[in-house]
Amino acid sequence: MRSRKHLLLTIFCLAVIIVAIFVGSWIWTNSTINRPTILNSAEIREYKGEKLGAIGDFRENSIKGPQNVNLSTYRLAVTGLVQDEIALTYNETVDGYAHYEKVVTIHCVEGWEVKILWEGVLLRDLLEEAEYNRSAQVVIFYAQDGYSTSLPLSYILENNILLAYKMNGVELPPERGFPFQLVAESKFGYKGIKWVTRIEVSNDTNYRGYWESRGFDDDADLP
Repeated sequence: MRSRKHLLLTIFCLAVIIVAIFVGSWIWTNSTINRPTILNSAEIREYKGEKLGAIGDFRENSIKGPQNVNLSTYRLAVTGLVQDEIALTYNETVDGYAHYEKVVTIHCVEGWEVKILWEGVLLRDLLEEAEYNRSAQVVIFYAQDGYSTSLPLSYILENNILLAYKMNGVELPPERGFPFQLVAESKFGYKGIKWVTRIEVSNDTNYRGYWESRGFDDDADLP
């Protein structure tokens, strides 16, 4: 009798151990510790034999610090002298228009520069979607942090200016203007507005943006 009780106790203990091992294994397999860490995409540092700068080479000089945009409520608006004003979500902008890449060096008035591979949509495509007025002269850009700047419409159309959502092959980080940064090639960096929320087609050639109204050259052409 005692031997039978001993056998049953042994079987019970073995069953408990097996269950404990199974449960422990399941918890380990499904725990966050054992899940792979999602890493950011590798930044491209060379493009078609051309060496690029790094995202980290930029210096933080925005007027209110990096902005965090809520994509669930974000809309990119195209307004002003247009036939049909539009308001696009981030995905509608990225997925709804042709993608373009271009290597452009950003020159800051502070004296530093960074060469970057930009990917984005053509501003011209957005303007054509809204059916912009061909007699308009200026396009004014507004950002989430209150920053603004403007560029001649002719400059945008003649130079295939990008509204970028990637740099060096990775999504724009918040400090670099996510969701969209204007790539104002051949202009000083203060024309490259980040965190763009609204694009206004206008005839107000006297408009002056944040730094332009504080004495910076409105043309911002590189020497």
